[in-house]
Amino acid sequence: MAERSRAAAGWAVGGSILAAWLMIVLGLWSALVGIAAIAEDEVFLTTPGYTYAVDLTAWGWIHLVLGVVALAAGLALFSGAAWARAVGIILAVLVAVDYFLFLPLHPLWSVVVIALSVFIVWSLATVAPRDTGRA
Repeated sequence: MAERSRAAAGWAVGGSILAAWLMIVLGLWSALVGIAAIAEDEVFLTTPGYTYAVDLTAWGWIHLVLGVVALAAGLALFSGAAWARAVGIILAVLVAVDYFLFLPLHPLWSVVVIALSVFIVWSLATVAPRDTGRA
């Protein structure tokens, strides 16, 4: 039984390391998407009558800010600190909600980001501080 618990802890630690890298990558990508939206690039679809319609420049700033903060949180996750995990979980939820609302403008990428955000939340929520060797 202890061996099974140790194996599960190993998967959780590996998942949290992957989650940290994913947050860094998603943070960089969100920042780039934000810059593209601020520049009013023609990359995004426009959906007439969309309930949560916000100016593309506003979406750009939202993505840029969330991206930069997610990048910083991803880097902080490598410290193994509990506060970094808590911030990572909160940011992953915010990013998932952001991309859910952004779904009509960039559907495929939004679905991918939502799925990765769910994995990040699961991974960071399942690892215990004692598993990482840090508090």
